[in-house]
Amino acid sequence: MSLSAETVQTTPYEGQKPGTSGLRKKVKVFVQPNYTENFVQATLSANGAALTGSTLVVGGDGRYYCKEAAELIVRIAAANGVSKLLVGQNGILSTPAVSSLIRHNKALGGIVLTASHNPGGPENDFGIKFNCENGGPAPDAFTNSIHKLTTEIKEYKLVRGLQIDISKVGVSTFDIAGKPFTVNVIDSVADYLRLMEEIFDMAKLKEFVSGKVTGKPLKMRIDAMNGVTGPYVNEIFLKSLGASESCVVHTTPLPDFGGLHPDPNLTYAKDLVDTVAQGDYDIGAAFDGDGDRNMIIGQKAFFVTPSDSLAVIAHYLEAIPYFKRNGVQGFARSMPTASAVDLVGKKLGKEVFEVPTGWKYFGNLMDAGRLCLCGEESFGTGSNHIREKDGIWAVLAWISVMQHTGKGIEDILKQHWSIYGRNYFTRYDYEECASDPCNEMMDTMEKTITAAGFVGKSFSSGGKTYRVKEADNFSYTDPVDKSVATKQGLRIVFEDGSRIVVRLSGTGSSGATVRLYIDSYEKENVLGQASVMLKPLIDIALEISQLPKFTGRNAPTVIT
Repeated sequence: MSLSAETVQTTPYEGQKPGTSGLRKKVKVFVQPNYTENFVQATLSANGAALTGSTLVVGGDGRYYCKEAAELIVRIAAANGVSKLLVGQNGILSTPAVSSLIRHNKALGGIVLTASHNPGGPENDFGIKFNCENGGPAPDAFTNSIHKLTTEIKEYKLVRGLQIDISKVGVSTFDIAGKPFTVNVIDSVADYLRLMEEIFDMAKLKEFVSGKVTGKPLKMRIDAMNGVTGPYVNEIFLKSLGASESCVVHTTPLPDFGGLHPDPNLTYAKDLVDTVAQGDYDIGAAFDGDGDRNMIIGQKAFFVTPSDSLAVIAHYLEAIPYFKRNGVQGFARSMPTASAVDLVGKKLGKEVFEVPTGWKYFGNLMDAGRLCLCGEESFGTGSNHIREKDGIWAVLAWISVMQHTGKGIEDILKQHWSIYGRNYFTRYDYEECASDPCNEMMDTMEKTITAAGFVGKSFSSGGKTYRVKEADNFSYTDPVDKSVATKQGLRIVFEDGSRIVVRLSGTGSSGATVRLYIDSYEKENVLGQASVMLKPLIDIALEISQLPKFTGRNAPTVIT
């Protein structure tokens, strides 16, 4: 039976401008009449003529409204001339898996249904983002085009009669106005597992995890936080590496994440931290809702900062077969991330790039062959195997380093610091603040730090004095395509290399999230307590930014 597309009249909604990683709003916003339809149509239309006859990947983190949105996207894509869809079973695909599928199948792109680390459930958040043909998040020019289209939209296309059960793996073909349209509902894990088996020596890691070589099984605690990584964790850590079922928890993706907040940090992954702190585990790890972020902790919950995690993996890339085959190019980090990897790059003679926050800024460098490893302080680590950060990849990388060195996580870090020194680092998050005062704070602080005489000024606290070397609102010119990103965060760099960074996050669904980053480098005093070492600089940052005054907050929501 031939189905036909229909055109549905609509009107624009305000506020459909994609942020750092797509459009994120409360579920109740997305379920408004035509709201999701408008944004999906604008996203498809932004691809222009390339959309006709194309292949797209569709999947998400399993949060509330994910399955319904995936089925809606099938009907809209069919009406817009897409030839083939690869859809994760039940709408489930991790963000790294989407990137891999796009690249492996040479697809035009993918629609990812996620609000990442934001809470899930009918009262919480949902999100949609588009990844381009390289597998990475859409660049600014593309998301600006989406936004423009959302302000002008008058109609969207839909094949209303197209119904498909995405809970069952299989291929379905339809005739849409005389043209074939194929929906391939795929196993959510298979392609990603294939990729991990190409990157890592899984047989060697299995021997290490089992204790066959060391005589002592590796004790792991892997927490999927009821997000999308659950099926991937079961397949990789249980089946491929042979870990016992007691090593993994919260592996069933749930629409509300079972009440958990799937943000892998010391605050929201408290259950993991408390459990590992008892001393029974060699490594603990947690992931966010869509599987691109990770947190690593060692025995007795020894915390690995994301910037240290990136630097250690960079130092030990020889432990991963993928890099032996493909070589080591440059490294990169987001601007707010502590500069630990810079020191590794300098030692190895590799380029190191500092880019704005947002994984899309790494993509051009990877595609140009100048970057193989990168990371963000927001618990994102990844390599050029895909164009997204990748939580499970990061844990496998750490297990590879442990196997290669024969050391535990704390000893690996202490040895690393003895070679390179230590970047003490913390991040203060002030979530869901009133937007107007926060914007005023940023404007006031920018005027303060860019005023004549600020550079060279000294600030003292706690017996320490810091002299300003430079201060600006960070801007970035892409070395590959020469595109420019401005106003990416206020930063103050002191003469000893210490830094204060303040920026407004683009990943929240309501209000404003203020992030304050403190980074202090020590060459010799590497075993101090981070909160003590950083307190003088934190106090100076609060004084310069007037953050408590503008936010009305005496303490952050989350400290990392």
